[in-house]
Amino acid sequence: MTEAAAPEREAAKPDRSAALDAKSAAWALYEGARDPYVIMVTIYIFAPYLATVVAPNPVEGQALVANIGAISGLMVAATGPILGASIDRIGGRKPLLFAVTALMIPLIWSLWWVEPGKGQGVGLGVAAFIIGAINILFAWSEVLHNSLLTRAASPRQAPHASGLALSLGNLISLVMLLFVLWAFALPGKVDWGFVPHAPLFGLDAARHEPDRIVGPIVAVVLALGAIPIFLFSPDAEKTGIPILRALREGVGGMIATVKSLRGHRDAGLYLGSRMFYTDGMTALLTFGGVYAAGVMHWGVLELLAYGVALSVFAVAGGMTGGLLDATLGPKRAVQIEIAGAIACMTAQLGMGRDRILFFWAYHPEAHPPLWNGPMFRTLPELVYLIIGLGTAVFVTGQYASSRTLLTRLAPPGKTASFFGIYALSGTVTVWLGSLLVRLFTGVFKTQQAGFAPIAGLLVIGLVGMMFVRGGGATAPDSHG
Repeated sequence: MTEAAAPEREAAKPDRSAALDAKSAAWALYEGARDPYVIMVTIYIFAPYLATVVAPNPVEGQALVANIGAISGLMVAATGPILGASIDRIGGRKPLLFAVTALMIPLIWSLWWVEPGKGQGVGLGVAAFIIGAINILFAWSEVLHNSLLTRAASPRQAPHASGLALSLGNLISLVMLLFVLWAFALPGKVDWGFVPHAPLFGLDAARHEPDRIVGPIVAVVLALGAIPIFLFSPDAEKTGIPILRALREGVGGMIATVKSLRGHRDAGLYLGSRMFYTDGMTALLTFGGVYAAGVMHWGVLELLAYGVALSVFAVAGGMTGGLLDATLGPKRAVQIEIAGAIACMTAQLGMGRDRILFFWAYHPEAHPPLWNGPMFRTLPELVYLIIGLGTAVFVTGQYASSRTLLTRLAPPGKTASFFGIYALSGTVTVWLGSLLVRLFTGVFKTQQAGFAPIAGLLVIGLVGMMFVRGGGATAPDSHG
């Protein structure tokens, strides 16, 4: 064989440099094991239980959850960007990540002791403090974990590791939702052969143990899923820079990055608009379960099924976002997705067990059940479910299209720094949606009024997007 054939032989070998190895897979698994906290605790199961069962009534419960979100969100807004900007100067991340994770696990487990009734278990105030602390620690873990990606994965591996992490988060959450539905919520309520006759482990539905068990389950999954990153993923080298100096220099770097927006009108307008519509989308997700539990009177069974259905349609939302990006351009896609979310949220405000879309009165006693199943037996419930599925599509599509749009608007050679501002814009106003929900709920004493200002944040973001130029269906020839 001649020497000239050697390059051809090498070219014929498959390029496996993008294949994930143990350290990049371990990085992805950490996020996959951490994200179920959001789905199981803050959206679909525990937060609605806290708001509708532990709290005196659903209106006060929604206000309480909003208070927790606003206060912890302010703490995240004040500390998260500084931590993110300082992380390269601090050096090693894994000791900090280990400490944050070690604090989160017992706090999440302790949600088991949040029982209904005065004098039972952990009180409402202590529960609020625990959840707020977990929220802050969760945000810090996200910053630290994200900063380890370039150490755990090569540039060719990084997109695959990031995608795997998101997929694992959704997949593990979906499996956990289905498990809780099968093991604790459905038993005793349906006569299906594959469902146990009674909740597993002797859990008592009367004491809301199926709602509370999600704390220990999430804690165990996080503990197990976190182990590989500390064993296999490499850490950054220690810099020797004192922490206070690193934080000070990080703040200076963050300010310099924000100043770089000068001269880039469209990217600046977009990031400013995104602060509002992303906060609205986040609030829409955060309060979706609490709102459904209070307005539709759904319990853990209905909320579990609701979460499973929305998780499936969220996958469709990601594909829809990509399709809209390709056909209409990411700017138009974001506008459609925001408008769709506004329409779905407005429709939800007009729903109740006794009405459909504001004007259609519905008397459950005058109508036979739609089917003989254990959930979603009335027309208002079915309509609300369909609206929720639409919300999942638009919200997930927005997250996908927003990233694509920034790649079109960022100036050549500055994509990385502008994604730093992109991350900052997602945390600076993270408290605003919760604060507005708290204020409106407290003033008007209804969940619908408390939910309404979320639409205002989405509208502000949508109007701002009208002044952004660029982001059409055709990508520029090159960018940084």
